Amino acid sequence: MLSELSLNIAPEDLTQIMQSAFESMLDLEVSWSAAPWFSSSDRLTAVMHLAGNWSGVVLLECSPELACRFAGRFLSIDPPAVVDDMVRDVLGELANIIGGNLKSALAQGIHLSMPAIVDGSVQVGTLYERLTFECPYGPVWMTIMPGS
Repeated sequence: MLSELSLNIAPEDLTQIMQSAFESMLDLEVSWSAAPWFSSSDRLTAVMHLAGNWSGVVLLECSPELACRFAGRFLSIDPPAVVDDMVRDVLGELANIIGGNLKSALAQGIHLSMPAIVDGSVQVGTLYERLTFECPYGPVWMTIMPGS
């Protein structure tokens, strides 16, 4: 099994994964940002577990308003006014695309869980990488942490 120390994926590769997912799924450009991450109860976080030859967790985090905008773009409708199951499903699908692309970049023999959507930020222990991305509507955070 690969250890967390042998995981070798550059921030530039993670940026490419995010850009590809956002462009193909939402027709939306994102770019890396130096804006800092901060914990907030006013967020939605998609949680994806990877297990197998490398184990870890991928988090995709944004504001509820941004998640509603993503749902509107993905479904070609006006953005929902509130977070509902449809908004959670779209955020989960976006995380699933990102997790699938990350899984392919890491190693063979990795399995991806179904996404779980939680309210608020997820506090993490050991951190492998956390990147902030900006889209025209606000920031999105991608966090990768090794599994136990």
